[in-house]
Amino acid sequence: MTVSTVSVPVGQWIVSPDGQRWWFDSGSLALDFGYTGGLAVEGSVGEQLHTPDDLGAWLRDRFPVAIGAARTRDLFDATMLRDAISRLALAASRGQELRGDDIDVINLVAATPDIPPTLAGGSRQAGRSVQTVGQAMSTIARDAVDLFSPDRLGRIRACSADDCGMVYLDTSRAATRRWCSMQRCGNRAKVRAHRARKLAKAA
Repeated sequence: MTVSTVSVPVGQWIVSPDGQRWWFDSGSLALDFGYTGGLAVEGSVGEQLHTPDDLGAWLRDRFPVAIGAARTRDLFDATMLRDAISRLALAASRGQELRGDDIDVINLVAATPDIPPTLAGGSRQAGRSVQTVGQAMSTIARDAVDLFSPDRLGRIRACSADDCGMVYLDTSRAATRRWCSMQRCGNRAKVRAHRARKLAKAA
């Protein structure tokens, strides 16, 4: 998936409180970032960004370019952006109005320089060889601008399972995605439906 000007992978492995490991495709880099702790709903992994090093590790794992070391101020700014994204995502999934102050945070960060594109095959280094944490945050914020745009807002949904609250962007062509993951809640729903049919036949 292309985010801003850089190709960044979307989706992540999640280990739920019961120890189950499953793949969650949120559909958005911004939502993936939200799941570092801001989207604290059932099934999420909880706070991951305890220190600047945690933030740096998450960014280096995601971005295909070198990211410099994170500082305490970077962690503060990153969690502010993350929590704004998370609140907007939860509100959108519930059909609620988006808070203007959270929109302001995203717009502010998105207005700063992001990670520039590069074309492989050249013989000279153009620009920085190591990108800053601020540039990575701007790239995430620009993805959030796209995520919360009017044409995509209705596709931000919560998993249909009663015991789950994972929020995702439905990127399916027909906009028919119902579950956070077919491996997890989709499979559980199939099992429950199968049991219900068997009980109905036996009755």
